[in-house]
Amino acid sequence: MTEVAVVILNYNGRNFLRQFLPSVVAYSTEAKIIVADNASTDDSLEILERDFSHAVEIIKLNGNYGFSGGYNRALKLIEAEYFVLLNSDVEVTPNWISPIINLFKTDPMIAAAQPKILSYHQKDRFEYAGAAGGYIDALGYPFCRGRIFNSLEKDSGQYEDTRPILWATGACLFIRSHTFHESGGLDEDFFAHMEEIDLCWHLNRAGHKVYYVSNSVVYHVGAGTLSKSNPQKTFLNFRNGLSLLIKHTPATTLWWKLPLRIMLDWTAIVKFLLQGAPLDSWAVLRAHKGFFSRLQSDLEKRRKLANKKLAYLVGYQYPGLLVVDFYILGKKIFKNLGWIQ
Repeated sequence: MTEVAVVILNYNGRNFLRQFLPSVVAYSTEAKIIVADNASTDDSLEILERDFSHAVEIIKLNGNYGFSGGYNRALKLIEAEYFVLLNSDVEVTPNWISPIINLFKTDPMIAAAQPKILSYHQKDRFEYAGAAGGYIDALGYPFCRGRIFNSLEKDSGQYEDTRPILWATGACLFIRSHTFHESGGLDEDFFAHMEEIDLCWHLNRAGHKVYYVSNSVVYHVGAGTLSKSNPQKTFLNFRNGLSLLIKHTPATTLWWKLPLRIMLDWTAIVKFLLQGAPLDSWAVLRAHKGFFSRLQSDLEKRRKLANKKLAYLVGYQYPGLLVVDFYILGKKIFKNLGWIQ
């Protein structure tokens, strides 16, 4: 069995493959590199077969199953001890794999991990998708050391450590293969966005550990498949955020958290309208319709997780409300939250 398989899920990412796959090939000599194609309609497959067939294995999926479904199908076909789910818009650096694999070998309960995620376009700044490790606030809003909402910190060495976190980014997610399969993989109803948070939350509840490792570094473009301003991304983020709450929040607090989140979503609708983004406002409304249409399914998933700890683990849930701290109190840097350092 291969020890490490770096698996890149591709959908119409021809330019990213040309730009970033060479760095993956150059700096991943200890791993098998696999590109799983989600039925791209561009010439991605032709580029792979012509320019990279000597270094990369190709899995051709028969449809676009999104991030969740694409990886679930591809990883069933791959035998390796560790999977690395790597976005196609990531530039890796020398020695990016071994620090995390070495960490896995020190503790069998470490199930997943991520490197330091910096911005490809501003390499001295953290990148939105993961930064220096992910957490959740009292209402289930995800944030990171180095990134709160859209505020990104400069990397000045403030997060040079190895530490447990609640969730690791799907842009570069290291995970033990047997744990991935035993957990049921990624929730395909999420399609894309927040599915890695859901998986890591599940892992933590099952008693596993998720880690951030600063001496592994990658650079992420971000918004490679859906741009940040794409209403479909808005739809997925708002819909999936509500599903996260349903699946993982104790009933003792869910009764007030869910209505408050929905109320804040309506505030976002007004905000988008005032910003001249009516399609994003409509996307939030569609997200609510989508959430309620699958509420029964989410409740069934919640019941199946009932044997796992519903309470957050100490140190992973910020007890405050990020929307208040960020938009009203102006706390836009992680250390200003006065939480963990």
